[in-house]
Amino acid sequence: MTIGQKAPAFRLQDDTGAWVDSASLKGKRVVLFFYPKDMTSGCTVEACEFRDLMPRFTAANAVIYGVSPDPVVSHQKFRAKERLSYGLLSDPTHALCEAYGVWVEKSLYGRKYMGVHRSTFVVGIDGTLEMEWRGVKPEGHAAEVNAWLRGEAVAAPAKQSVPRKAPAKKPAAKKSVTKKPAAKKSSATQKATKTKSVAKKK
Repeated sequence: MTIGQKAPAFRLQDDTGAWVDSASLKGKRVVLFFYPKDMTSGCTVEACEFRDLMPRFTAANAVIYGVSPDPVVSHQKFRAKERLSYGLLSDPTHALCEAYGVWVEKSLYGRKYMGVHRSTFVVGIDGTLEMEWRGVKPEGHAAEVNAWLRGEAVAAPAKQSVPRKAPAKKPAAKKSVTKKPAAKKSSATQKATKTKSVAKKK
């Protein structure tokens, strides 16, 4: 899928058991966030952040739906426990996940399995894809989506510059002075020296 392309049509049950048809959502800006599983830590963080920012999404004329392969009963428990203020769509056959390209092969401790690649999509009032975020992290993602909807830029946290310590100066290496061995006097010179010393004594 690419931005500007027609978003996939769907008809799925929400956490109340009611059927939600994508055709009935035309004229509304829809945020669909796909997550792996109810009640898990990362998914709970993401779902609750969307809940907490719900007034801002409403102000941006957007409706929110969480989507996962979990059954309706699981969605009911998840929504009730976390007091979510938006609907959760059940995609047990992962048909919608596949249509959006988020049903992928994963690996955990060397074991491969199929699951949801955490991603979010914004569908415009005309039913076309306006924006996408793939492989997102739960923390702060809802704020990122809302900022985009409101035309605000999310500033990245400034990196603190850590002053580098000047490298310690190494003590200057002492120069080793090699003493040259005294030159040995020749035997003739030694004899002359002895002769002089004897003459002085006389």
